[in-house]
Amino acid sequence: MTLRPVRHTERTAGVAWGLGVILLLLVVVLGLSIGAVSIQTTQVINALRGIGDASTIAIIRDLRAPRVLLAALVGAGLATSGAALQGSLRNPLAEPYLLGVSGGAAVGAVVAMAMGVTQPALITLCAFAGAALATLVVTAIARVVGGSGDTKLLLMAGVVVGAFANAAILVALADAPPERLRGALFWMMGSAADATWPAVARCAAALLLLGGVLVWRARDLDLLALGDEPAAALGVDVDRAARRIFLVASWLAAATVAAAGLIGFVGLVVPNIARALGARHHRPMLLLSALYGAVLLVAADLLARTLRAPADLPLGAVTALVGVPFFLLRLRRLAA
Repeated sequence: MTLRPVRHTERTAGVAWGLGVILLLLVVVLGLSIGAVSIQTTQVINALRGIGDASTIAIIRDLRAPRVLLAALVGAGLATSGAALQGSLRNPLAEPYLLGVSGGAAVGAVVAMAMGVTQPALITLCAFAGAALATLVVTAIARVVGGSGDTKLLLMAGVVVGAFANAAILVALADAPPERLRGALFWMMGSAADATWPAVARCAAALLLLGGVLVWRARDLDLLALGDEPAAALGVDVDRAARRIFLVASWLAAATVAAAGLIGFVGLVVPNIARALGARHHRPMLLLSALYGAVLLVAADLLARTLRAPADLPLGAVTALVGVPFFLLRLRRLAA
């Protein structure tokens, strides 16, 4: 009798993983094939192997492949960060964009660019610094107002910090020359159009390192989900564990902002999908969120560059069109 629910859960998890892998392969193939020049799947495979027409190889290897891979990595990073934040705060509405973390990272990157910084590594460091500062400010505001790290206050503080971040970006760009203004707008709207192999490598390294830390600390998230008192009784330093996970998740979000700009709501939508697909413990939830986050953002990037081709839509706008209705629906259910 007790084995049926377990077997049912295992079957559900297996279907979720299989479906996610199939969807990811599908959107990757479509992302490599569809564009200003349509390329057949066999030609895509040959181009990846260095076989075929030189222009086709250049399109696939230098333009589409890094863009598709960067979108997949950014989506995986945002979804993993969102799942960790929701677990540490015990709030299904938490995510980097709404908590002001992504906005803080964008401020750091844009201010650096406005000051003339052009090295990608330095811009990435500035994005990390901005995210760290935003995290400190959000938690400080919540504690000053409520006397504790209340999750509802954290979300409200995140909205305030995000609005302040947007204002800071506008001030930083007030007298920026046109070439810097265009580059800075990239951070505000989100895009994978300027993807390069070095950017893919940096984002992959951040995802493996920081995402790996979150997966490693998944047991802490499971215990935090039980509540403060049960977690403390099981030997967890609740405040320290929550702060550690919050900080690592914020750094991971900063890495995605440094790679592709401000892209919201992926970290909100995908972890809720992972839970709906049967992920109950945080380790499989983080991994499943990474898989479906990659699927969602590659698909969103494909829509961004094909809906109004040859123009590119802002990637952040495409994800917001999906995320905002989902947020409102989820908010209504929580309030009911």
